[in-house]
Amino acid sequence: MTQPAPARGHALVEEATQQGGGEKGGGEKGGGEKGGGESTGTVIVAGAANLAIAVAKLVGGLISHSSAMMSEAAHSFADTITEVLLFIALKRGNKAPDPRHPFGYGRATYFWAFLAALCTFGVGAMFSIWQGVETIRKGEEAGSPTISYVVLAVSFVLEGSSLLKAVRQVRGEARQRGISPRQYLRTTTDTTVKAVTFEDSAALVGLVLAALGLFLEQVTGDPLWDGICAILIGLLLVLVAGSLARANVSLLIGQAVPGTTQQDLKAELAAMDVVDDVPFLLTTVIGPGQLLVAAKVDFSDRATVADIERASDEAERRLVAKHSGVKYVFLDPTPGDGRAQVRAPEAGE
Repeated sequence: MTQPAPARGHALVEEATQQGGGEKGGGEKGGGEKGGGESTGTVIVAGAANLAIAVAKLVGGLISHSSAMMSEAAHSFADTITEVLLFIALKRGNKAPDPRHPFGYGRATYFWAFLAALCTFGVGAMFSIWQGVETIRKGEEAGSPTISYVVLAVSFVLEGSSLLKAVRQVRGEARQRGISPRQYLRTTTDTTVKAVTFEDSAALVGLVLAALGLFLEQVTGDPLWDGICAILIGLLLVLVAGSLARANVSLLIGQAVPGTTQQDLKAELAAMDVVDDVPFLLTTVIGPGQLLVAAKVDFSDRATVADIERASDEAERRLVAKHSGVKYVFLDPTPGDGRAQVRAPEAGE
């Protein structure tokens, strides 16, 4: 598909030939999703908090001999590695387009974020489940739980602070789009802030489970409860890792925007004076807050070449106004005889 006659100074031409350096100013066409500055700050705060918490939990686990505390230490170490990978994801994904990668490196974000999800699964979840099973099978030596309670309380405050920052970002960006925070988390292409939100939420639940395991073992004298809570922490991490991995794989392959958004974009094109019909329109996410739109367009038989060129520029302006994440627009003039060689996939195909 081709985009009819972009001017020499057109943003698409400039970005396709730009090499090295940072993100070109205005590269997200009016904003898109803030995959850079605010998300980077969210990741850094979460990473620093997780590293401090991991060390404290490890000390508490060694003193109390609690498998749930050791599971939480592994959880926090996994989260720390995850934040490092998410930081790499943000930096790699923000590289400017070059001749070899004319659409930029946005999807690199999803590769590193996918590795972060695997880290949560491999380091956090598997160790927690193994630790819990071993405790149930062999028991554990009772230790002083006091230091563990203190560590859990401090960890809850630190994790809560990190989660609040992520929640503020989610609420702010959801408000800009006129949707609920839940809808934003379900549909956002900025998986870094999604990962921090999910992981910090899981961390708070894990802290409650660890405290519950300590308390029940202390009251009953049976380490079974501590082992069960360790396994529950592991299963919680499996759910988080699976959810994040599934989201990143879909975006890495090339996910389309929701059907309602596609219909809105298609309607904008069809409403133009020189357009008779839009047989179909395709979209694909090429990075956080970055969208490529390709459409077959049946232009009016009365339209001249100049009319089509002007309509192509107008189409880009309209689509960007409709969806600020639109970064590239490609239109393929198509006769309205119903014999197009490519068709849009139907829902469910």
